[in-house]
Amino acid sequence: MKRIIVFAGSNSSTSINKQLATYASILTNNAEATILDLNDFDLPIYSTDLESKKGIPDEALRFLELLRTGDGIILSLAEHNGSYTTVFKNLFDWLSRAEQKNWLGKPMLLLATSPGGRGGQTVLNIAVERFPYHDADIVGEFSLPSFHDNFSNGKITKAELDQELKEQVEQFKNAL
Repeated sequence: MKRIIVFAGSNSSTSINKQLATYASILTNNAEATILDLNDFDLPIYSTDLESKKGIPDEALRFLELLRTGDGIILSLAEHNGSYTTVFKNLFDWLSRAEQKNWLGKPMLLLATSPGGRGGQTVLNIAVERFPYHDADIVGEFSLPSFHDNFSNGKITKAELDQELKEQVEQFKNAL
C-alpha cells in the first residue's frame, strides 16, 4: 500500500487548507495517509546565526524524516499577503537547510484555497515555480476558489470543481 504525507501550509486550528488536503487524501482511496499539523512542530524562526550556533532543530529533522516515509506528498498552501504563511515559510527554510532537495523527488499534489475568488492561486503559482528547485515532482495542482461557497461537510460541493480535483488526484495516484 502506498503511503502519502498530507499537510497544510497553515497553523490555523480551523485551516480550510487542511480540510482541502484531507479531502484530497480521501480521494486517493487505498493510500495510507499521514496527516500532519504544523502546530506539532515547534520551530524557532530561521536565522543563519541560530543555525550556526545550534544547528538544525530536531523538529525540522523529524518533519523531514516523516516526508521520507511517504511515497508522495499532498500539500495545500494557505496564502497570506500573496505568499506563503509565516509558519510554512519558516518550516520550508529549515527543511531546505537540512536537505537542499527537501521534497525528495516525491510526487506532489499542490493545492490551495481561500475564502476569495482566486482561491490562493498566487501562492500556488509561487510554489509551482519554486518547489522544483527543491526536487519537487509536481504531478498535479488545484486551486479551490471561494472555499465557503464551494466546500461543505468535508467535500467540494460544486460538481465541476470536484471533478477537476479528482482528475488531479488521479494524476497523483498514477505517479505514486
